[in-house]
Amino acid sequence: MATQSVYPVGTPGTPWSDAEKAQWRARQHKQRSYVEDVLDKIDLLRGRFDVREYGRLDYAEDGAYALFAIGSRGWNDDLPAALVSGGVHGYETSGVHGALQFVDRHLAAYVGRINVLVAPCVSPWAYERIHRWNPFAIDPNRSFRADSPAAESAALMDLIAPLRSRFVLHIDLHETTDSDESEFRPALAARDGKPFEPDAIPDGFYLCADSANPQPEFQQAVIAAVAKVTHIAPADAKGEIIGSPVVAPGVIEYAYRQLGLCAGITGARCTTTTEVYPDSPRATPEQCNAAQAAAVCAALDFVLAR
Repeated sequence: MATQSVYPVGTPGTPWSDAEKAQWRARQHKQRSYVEDVLDKIDLLRGRFDVREYGRLDYAEDGAYALFAIGSRGWNDDLPAALVSGGVHGYETSGVHGALQFVDRHLAAYVGRINVLVAPCVSPWAYERIHRWNPFAIDPNRSFRADSPAAESAALMDLIAPLRSRFVLHIDLHETTDSDESEFRPALAARDGKPFEPDAIPDGFYLCADSANPQPEFQQAVIAAVAKVTHIAPADAKGEIIGSPVVAPGVIEYAYRQLGLCAGITGARCTTTTEVYPDSPRATPEQCNAAQAAAVCAALDFVLAR
């Protein structure tokens, strides 16, 4: 795959200042509608589920964005809780629409068995611009920590704070796309003043487990369910996926808390980050959404059986 050798913002080898970040932001343009694609779908769910606004992002000339979560109707404090998050990286489309598909088609089956809270689009500004970062060139999925520099991350952490001890599951829905290699990784290297090192994009679905709490049986239950919907990414020639060793079919590990990843915020026993490959010639957008929803159902079924 051809990649850019020099990113069009900044000077190679020099980290961006506020001026370069402003130049980068000026290049980002709205390409789709958060209101039409997400909020209108959430409105259709209000008759069946609890919907709450948990924050608001005000991005000046780009407008304000209300953040919403969808929860089980009749929340029961005697039951455990599960968190489903999507759209932490706004450009990862099936993370958003897979979460909404899960709510629409499957959430009702879990009412009275486990409390489920779904935040389908954590980063709406990035969703509209099909980008990984927020307007300040900050990656929300490296910002889930105290005093977070990303308002998107801080809002979700505030939402779940009162419930943190109740969560037994958190599944965070993501994608790995061809644009990771053509745009987002080169932009990251340019922002940080580092050389861009090309890598391969895996063809297929995989999971990123928490290296501090890998829960291999849980990860394999999710992989087995998704394999019925779409193909699982194989390891590359080095036995890796995106530079990380494959520890089991379709599974790699990251240090969630150390990296500030979303899936590390609840302290739940079972946590995972999904990665769908929407650019594969072997997968359709419908399959990608269905794979995300299948992953959520499998994760819930696993914790309910334990």
